[in-house]
Amino acid sequence: MENDAHHGIIQIDGTLRSNCGAGLQEQVSVTATEHAPAVAVRLSPLWNSASGAAPAIIAPERILEDLLDVPVLTGGVVRVPTFAKAVNFEVIRTIPSGPVVIGPRTDLRVVEGEATSVRAPAVSYEDIGGLEREVARVREIVELPLKHHRVFERLGILPPKGVLLYGPPGTGKTLLARAVAAESRVHFIHLNGPEIMRKFYGESEAKLREVFEEAARRAPAILFIDEIDAVAPKRAEVVGEVEKRVVAQLLSLMDGFVSRGQVIVIGATNIPEVLDPALRRPGRFDREIEIGVPNTQARLQILRIHTRAMPMGPDVDLQEIANHSHGFVGADLEALCQEVGMIALRRFLASAPVDAEADVHSLIVTRDDFLAGLKEVEPSATREFFIERSATTFASIGGLHDVKQLLEAVIEHSHVGDDLDDLYGAFGLSPPHGILLVGPSGTGKTAIARALSGEKQLPLISIDGPQLYSKWLGESEKALREVFKKARRSAPCLLFFDAIDAIAPKVGADQQTSSGSDVYQRILSQLSREIDSLRDVKGVILLAATSRPERIEPALLRSGRFDYIVRFAKPGAADRATILRLCCRQVPLAKDVDLEAIAAR
Repeated sequence: MENDAHHGIIQIDGTLRSNCGAGLQEQVSVTATEHAPAVAVRLSPLWNSASGAAPAIIAPERILEDLLDVPVLTGGVVRVPTFAKAVNFEVIRTIPSGPVVIGPRTDLRVVEGEATSVRAPAVSYEDIGGLEREVARVREIVELPLKHHRVFERLGILPPKGVLLYGPPGTGKTLLARAVAAESRVHFIHLNGPEIMRKFYGESEAKLREVFEEAARRAPAILFIDEIDAVAPKRAEVVGEVEKRVVAQLLSLMDGFVSRGQVIVIGATNIPEVLDPALRRPGRFDREIEIGVPNTQARLQILRIHTRAMPMGPDVDLQEIANHSHGFVGADLEALCQEVGMIALRRFLASAPVDAEADVHSLIVTRDDFLAGLKEVEPSATREFFIERSATTFASIGGLHDVKQLLEAVIEHSHVGDDLDDLYGAFGLSPPHGILLVGPSGTGKTAIARALSGEKQLPLISIDGPQLYSKWLGESEKALREVFKKARRSAPCLLFFDAIDAIAPKVGADQQTSSGSDVYQRILSQLSREIDSLRDVKGVILLAATSRPERIEPALLRSGRFDYIVRFAKPGAADRATILRLCCRQVPLAKDVDLEAIAAR
């Protein structure tokens, strides 16, 4: 802040911007004004009409402590951080009137029910972390037509009509839509897709028309349709006539907007592939923006937002927590912070007397609380598949020294290790992606995969080959696509296929019927495409294990799919002795037991 002052820069948050009536990238004039110490200030809590939740009760002493040296003005809004979420208050009156600064002797009181605002200021862009690029694209589509529609008339082009946000649950699609509406200061209509459907003939279409008419009547407005896949599925695949009529009605309404540019439709879905293709063409949803799983830097920004009001100890390193939260989306990180707060609260109550309210300032969140929370909260991106955060390391595996060194080198020189993109590009090379572990049963292939996960602190998505098969046509390929989709969302991670020879056998091997051969061919083709697609994905290392490499389709073993084939041999005498020592660590052995001699046999 001191450096900013020397450069003529003033930093303000979303609440102050809302009080000023200014938006991002708008020009404002700043002038100095006189202010007086606040003798008395009256605040009234604001309700959040979007959630219907009443404001939290906070002691005036706590509010005064948080608002020390804060300038306020009658009619403005102040935000008070709490252990969970911030609470907004409207400044009802001040003594003296005009701009005042709250001090330690200010008589601050909370008055219920006197707020003139109908609701609390909605979420601002400062409450969104890790989506700078997506926010910029949505603002371009939404704010320009709403604020500068004459520019489009001058250019002779039609403004965008809608934008489709798609991505996994919990990544911030609804939050982004609310923030855009709040920052644009336009009417916001939130509609859940399943709420449209009615059991009586014509009611669903009537409800949809009613919502669009309200948006047109209250223009400029943003109409946000959450779970739009429930309203507009592919008509060729649905059986009921109601769904087909609703899709046709939605298409008709989006085509019939007379106030184009003054009403923007934002749709959100987790499964864009099930939407009717007619809805996704230009002129309806002009842009499609993916809201993906956040990377490490984005997770750090989200954690900073959710811990703004959290008292943290000096041992807490949010960068470390971000590094260990692979696959977490924004909702998962919010749940993590809530769980961490509860862990800290339980620890405090267990060690403090019952009437320890005076010692509440000693309650802080520690690094151990965050590490315990990481064990409790599971990332939603990988809940449908077995994901392991292995505690096993290479030290727990006896022998296999050459294999360990090779795997460590491959990981370090891949996208999961240091950022070597420029170096690979300079030499016209691509980093390794696939590693095939080959060896007899029981030689440690699965164990080394888990140990590699624990050694490098990477989540392991483990898939057993036969579990992908289904008796229904196309379901096996769909399951395979979902596995790779989850891996891409969870990057960086290890994707491990055990017994891959069961998924990709050599063409012509063991297929007794033409229908069985077709199944193997389709799965092999899908697997090849998915492996090839990983070359453009940063952070997914493919591991596979087999005890029968001669049964694997040769096309799968070519360079570019499995770049490394690591062979496991039966352990020698020295390795057997190491394995015996590891296995007998907790076993009380007699003095005459010679593990080396046993290993030599």
